[in-house]
Amino acid sequence: MRKFLVVLDDSRECLNAMRFAAMRAAKTGGGVEILSVIPPDEFNHWIGVGEVMREEARERIHAHFEVFAKWMRDRQGIEPELVIREGEVVPEIIAQIECDPEIGVVVLGAGDDRKGPGPLVTQLSRSSGSLPVPITIVPGDLSKEKLEAIT
Repeated sequence: MRKFLVVLDDSRECLNAMRFAAMRAAKTGGGVEILSVIPPDEFNHWIGVGEVMREEARERIHAHFEVFAKWMRDRQGIEPELVIREGEVVPEIIAQIECDPEIGVVVLGAGDDRKGPGPLVTQLSRSSGSLPVPITIVPGDLSKEKLEAIT
C-alpha cells in the first residue's frame, strides 16, 4: 500500500496538506502517515524538567492528531498512522521515508503569504533531487472545493 506522508505542525498550511493526503489516499486505496517532529532544543533543561516537557509535547501532538484522524476516519474512511520523532525536521522526514518503504509521496502545504512557501517547503525542495519519493506541494490558498475537485 502506498502511503502519503504528511507533517503535522502548528502551521496553517498543514490543514490543506492533511486534507489533500486523506482525499488522495481514499481515492487511490492508499494510507496516510502523519509525522510530527519534536525539535531537540525544546528539552535543553534539567533532566526532570526536560522529561515533563517531552511528555507534554507528546500529549499536544496526540490531541492535535486526533482532530485530523477523526476527520479522516469520518469523511474519507482513512485510518491514519501517527509517528513522533525527535530531532531536526528535515533530517527526521528523510529518516522516516527511509524507515518506511510504503511511503510513496510526501505532501506539504505551502504558505500563502508574501514570506514564501514556508521553511519546510523551502528546505525539502532543496533536497528534492536526492529524495527517494516525490513531493506534492499543496497551495495554501486552495479552497476546500478546489481541493476536492483536483483529488
